[in-house]
Amino acid sequence: MVASERASASSRRWAVRFIVVTALATCTALPCHAVESDTDPQAAADPDYAAGRKAIEARNWNAAIKSFSAAALRAPDNADIQNYLGYAHRKAGQLDLAFRHYIRALELNPRHRGAHEYIGEAYLMADDLASARKHLEELRKICLLPCEELNDLEKAIAGYRGKPRRGTR
Repeated sequence: MVASERASASSRRWAVRFIVVTALATCTALPCHAVESDTDPQAAADPDYAAGRKAIEARNWNAAIKSFSAAALRAPDNADIQNYLGYAHRKAGQLDLAFRHYIRALELNPRHRGAHEYIGEAYLMADDLASARKHLEELRKICLLPCEELNDLEKAIAGYRGKPRRGTR
């Protein structure tokens, strides 16, 4: 190997290390949980959006639905609002509405980690393990480094027992 080739290879190794270290530092500094991280920081300025977040923290699903629905009137193309609407509807036991909002969130942002996690959990509630696994695979593609959404959906799938069959306990 000539001296210039060794220098070039050394520069490439240094560049790769720099990129990896920078990516790790950036990713670990950012929050990963879908309910705590938003993809649209402008939405936080909306008073109904803020009220919806507080209602979710208080586990008041109906208040969250009301607040996020009002925010969605002003920002119908906001993936975070659609994801939160799906989350609140799912927690309120309204799976059909939850799926509608999660699907809309993923139409708006196909890489929305929270929507993939939560729709996967909703599919488990609907006894559709195959669909939940599809969203787990999407999270594996999106989360180049482990992320909380990926870990949470993996745990939910690992703990999934399905609906009991007739004649079994």
